[in-house]
Amino acid sequence: MQPSDVKALLEARVSGCEFHIQGEGCNFQVVAVGEAFEGLSPVKRQQLIYSALSEEIASGALHAVSIKTYTPAQWQNATEDTRA
Repeated sequence: MQPSDVKALLEARVSGCEFHIQGEGCNFQVVAVGEAFEGLSPVKRQQLIYSALSEEIASGALHAVSIKTYTPAQWQNATEDTRA
């Protein structure tokens, strides 16, 4: 799989989020930003993304997925911190 494949799957299955994908083969890093994460615990946020990729993980097309999730406000703060 390519990062663009993972991004397309997530965009089709999780609405209202922006995805940034890095990786290759079957190992990917996912950064997801969206209002969907508002009020969710870190575990629930991870489960939302894992469930969207469950078929690919079960089939072995995806082996290792690292996930970071942000609300838009958290993302803005995180990206501002990296520019400072």
